[in-house]
This record gives sequence, structure tokens and C-alpha cells, in this order.
Amino acid sequence: MKTTIEIDDRILARAKRFAAQQGTTLRAVVEDALRARLAPRPKSTEAYRFAPPTVRGSEQPAIDVADRNALYDLLDEPQ
Repeated sequence: MKTTIEIDDRILARAKRFAAQQGTTLRAVVEDALRARLAPRPKSTEAYRFAPPTVRGSEQPAIDVADRNALYDLLDEPQ
């Protein structure tokens, strides 16, 4: 089907360059882009949940992690 759409000049120029580099037509590039955008996306079965690792122990940290300067000093120490 033939239709007319308005496309930003910069995007059109990029699409034309891409088509030329791929040895295909602008029509094929636009159709592929539309297919990719309109394709159904798999739905996640469960929500992402961040679970950072935790370490349990009886030792107290060597420094107060809320003290930024102490952290900088520790990082600056030669190994």
C-alpha cells in the first residue's frame, strides 16, 4: 500500500544511509523498523526484585561507612 508520512529530516537521512550500507531499500528499512516496534513483547511473569547479598558476622566494620572522609582515606591507602 502506498501512503505518505512525515519523518524528521535527520531520521530520514540516517535511514537512507543505513539502507545504502545494507544494500537494501528505504522501504525495507522502514518496514523492518515498524515490524520490530509493533511485535508483541513477552510479558514478564514476575516483577523484578533486587536482592543485594548480605553478610552476617560478629566483626564490626573497620570504619564507619557513613564517614565519607574515612572511606576516601581507606581507598587511598596503598595496598
